[in-house]
Amino acid sequence: MPSLRTYDLFISHAWDYNNQYYNLTSLLKDYSLFNFRNYSVPEHDPINFSTTSQLYNQLEEQIRQSSVVLLIAGKYIKYRKWIKEEIKIAKKYNKPIIAIRPWGADILPSEAESNADVIVNWNASSIVNAIRENAR
Repeated sequence: MPSLRTYDLFISHAWDYNNQYYNLTSLLKDYSLFNFRNYSVPEHDPINFSTTSQLYNQLEEQIRQSSVVLLIAGKYIKYRKWIKEEIKIAKKYNKPIIAIRPWGADILPSEAESNADVIVNWNASSIVNAIRENAR
């Protein structure tokens, strides 16, 4: 049996909505025959920085190492400066962006729609298939 690829993921999210982040990581961990390393910056493991430039540089390094960026595309995205910066960094490094439509979301923020390479619903197989098909 061939070894499984391990995907390097950066999950762009807003800390005010941590429950979506933790639900997504649990969904991926529980998915059969799917391995990943998490390069995200969750609230429980923040980046230490003194200046916004240091924060930006550290986020850039996390995203640079990833093979795909997952964007939890809630309505709050248009109000989140750092999520926009993460999108810019992903574009800079030519990282595929997979926008994930949260449960109950009818409309995606324009930033998600215009920058995503793929948009999927909040469904484990849809998310994992998009990662497998788009990761570099």
